Amino acid sequence: MDERLNLAQAAAAFMRKRLDGRQPLIGIILGSGLGKLAEDIKDRITVPYTDIPGFPRATAIGHKGNFISGTLGSKQVLAMQGRYHYYEGYGIDIPALPIRTMILLGIRYLFVSNAAGSMNKDYHIGDLMLIRDHINMLPNPLIGPNIDELGPRFPDMTSPYDLGLQKKMLKISEGLEIPIRKGVYVATQGPCYETPAEYAFFRYIGGDAVGMSVCPEVTVARHAGVKVLGMSVITDVAHEAEDDYITDENEIVRQADAASRKMSKLFKELITTL
Repeated sequence: MDERLNLAQAAAAFMRKRLDGRQPLIGIILGSGLGKLAEDIKDRITVPYTDIPGFPRATAIGHKGNFISGTLGSKQVLAMQGRYHYYEGYGIDIPALPIRTMILLGIRYLFVSNAAGSMNKDYHIGDLMLIRDHINMLPNPLIGPNIDELGPRFPDMTSPYDLGLQKKMLKISEGLEIPIRKGVYVATQGPCYETPAEYAFFRYIGGDAVGMSVCPEVTVARHAGVKVLGMSVITDVAHEAEDDYITDENEIVRQADAASRKMSKLFKELITTL
């Protein structure tokens, strides 16, 4: 059997025992500075990643490294309080492992969030961007023998982010009077932040925001037929080479934290409709 599937099955078996019969409908990935949404989950069970077979320690700033099980918006959810990144040196199979674990636990929806830098000159720090599509510049986690038990060899990616969920989110944001953008996300390897020339290139090829995650997780979810919704918090914006500007990782986490309450409201309201 494929070792990637073996790892996910072992992790899922461990989590089933810890969840004590709970059946998560929705998986949620809480990125940099966005872990506070977990505080709104009721009847919580917290499982540190380091307790789970095959799961390493999360090393990114602002990522606590826990699974949080409970109810949100009257639905059973399983939230990742932090994620793994390719730049941490684990290889692309590790960012995919928690998603495959949640798939084996039965999730039907995956909500992904992250902090991102903006190339779109109309965006501002603190904006929320609904991800309508992405450009993946990371390795593809489906490379290698196909895991037939999870999905097809060549999964369709025409609509990686579910159109129905996007429409619902836009309607909810209007009702709550929380404005959101809608754009294309670019995923890079990191860990360096982008140069001015890279920002200009990503803008030229159609990107609105850039980060170091999301795409591998979304690819694995879509491979298994899980419906996906993605949202980025704009935590910094592109600058020209002549600007006296330094991208500060602590400021990025602070900006994401400031916007997390708005995202929490939107996610909770959408979850109630599922």
